[in-house]
Amino acid sequence: MPMNPDGRRPTIASIAARAGVSIGAVSYALNGRPGVSPQTRRRIIDIANDLGWRPSVAARSMVGSRAHSVGLILARPADTLGAEPFFMRFIAGLERELSARRIALLLQIVEDHAAAIEAMRLWWAERRVDGMVVTDLWDRDERLAVIAELGLPAVAAGRVPGGDLPSVSTDDEAAVAAVVDYLVALGHRRIARVAGLPVLNHTRVRIAAFTGAMREHGLPARDILTTDYTWEEGARATRTLLSRRTRPTAIIFDNDLMAVAALNVAQEMGVAVPGELSIVAGDDSQLCALVHPALTALAWDIQAYGAHTARALLQRIDDGHAPSRREQPATLVVRGSTAAPVRVAG
Repeated sequence: MPMNPDGRRPTIASIAARAGVSIGAVSYALNGRPGVSPQTRRRIIDIANDLGWRPSVAARSMVGSRAHSVGLILARPADTLGAEPFFMRFIAGLERELSARRIALLLQIVEDHAAAIEAMRLWWAERRVDGMVVTDLWDRDERLAVIAELGLPAVAAGRVPGGDLPSVSTDDEAAVAAVVDYLVALGHRRIARVAGLPVLNHTRVRIAAFTGAMREHGLPARDILTTDYTWEEGARATRTLLSRRTRPTAIIFDNDLMAVAALNVAQEMGVAVPGELSIVAGDDSQLCALVHPALTALAWDIQAYGAHTARALLQRIDDGHAPSRREQPATLVVRGSTAAPVRVAG
């Protein structure tokens, strides 16, 4: 088998690099599809022949064979995945459903959506996957147009802002409102929210739900900070809020990792939890139960969420369509980190 100069087997990516074009353009040229000029097509084919590329996987797919794998590309820092329980449980749910069908999960972690799109094009061009799970959707998500362009079977884990992509989603509005109602019933009037990445659609939905729920109680929603979900950002946001002259008596965090970091910061600053500060985690996990005081948290079955997403994708691959579904609402698990405030700030 001919090799690239670096000794690796030639791929569509290496052809694209040599030709100075996108992976999509190489796919169009090699598969005889419109989208490139005759001159570019000829140049790409010549380079492919020169490198000794052979469309073995793609050729098999053209006669009805499948890759028997699905893809998940995460545009997140790799260290976040190792520390945050959510993705580990979500992936475990995907694997539970996929392994029963003897289908592999192809996972790649990339820096941003541009890299995710490039990887998506490469996987589909070389027929490494039969479909994709799409997570962390933005309000204007360029990946959706690429999925439609490629005709790539896909299902979104999370609500899709417009478009026809099937999704498996959660009722974020109801969950956020339930937490606000609970804290207000305890006597809290100054409640802050530490949210996730501001570009994510579900972050915006949750912030809007928080603002609306506070308004329903006649309260302002001034204290909203966005983060990248990490321990460090959760700690930074907590220090910022607790250093204010009029500090909140309760803080709601978008995940468990940041809530645990907040507990450490409160103890470090001499702020009593739950007397002076109540803390609520947006995801429940073992982390929430192992700290002291244990953290009040929103609990929902994340493994089932992953399994249902995988099931919807397999239906999409097999039948060409899959209905969107909404998961069971999260439940608030009350633990020692929340109580009526000893004194109300402001």
